[in-house]
Amino acid sequence: MEADFPIDYSRVVEAFDFLQDWDARYQFITELGETLPPYPDDERLDVYLVPECMSTVYIRAIRQADGRFTFRGDCDTSTVKGVVGILMAMFHGKTAMEIEALDTDAEFEKLGLFEHLSPSRHVGVYAMVQRVKRQVAAIETTQSEGMATTVD
Repeated sequence: MEADFPIDYSRVVEAFDFLQDWDARYQFITELGETLPPYPDDERLDVYLVPECMSTVYIRAIRQADGRFTFRGDCDTSTVKGVVGILMAMFHGKTAMEIEALDTDAEFEKLGLFEHLSPSRHVGVYAMVQRVKRQVAAIETTQSEGMATTVD
């Protein structure tokens, strides 16, 4: 498992509780995006693209040998890249069943994020969640058929 994922979701929740000012939260979100490792150019493929987003967003789910998932992602805008990082941190280290069951709307509500994102960005975040869940389901189907551990 890639244990060195740069964002710990529980710390994101703590930071949002601590940072009451939304300007400070936006700065924090931007800083989270800056912690993501560079996204490989050879993975800038349509299969990982989230076309519903106004920004260019790539998210790739990777199944580890123990059945848990880690993620790689990128975005061409700093704030949305931070949101991508938060989303990947929510899902990082979970199994396919845990990912499918995770109520991301409730998690984003807990952060108060949706009330500060434009409606079009809200749609984009929902599309990211659906893209992750579809990728994970496809990888699990492929894995159960005895094939590769990632969807390409």
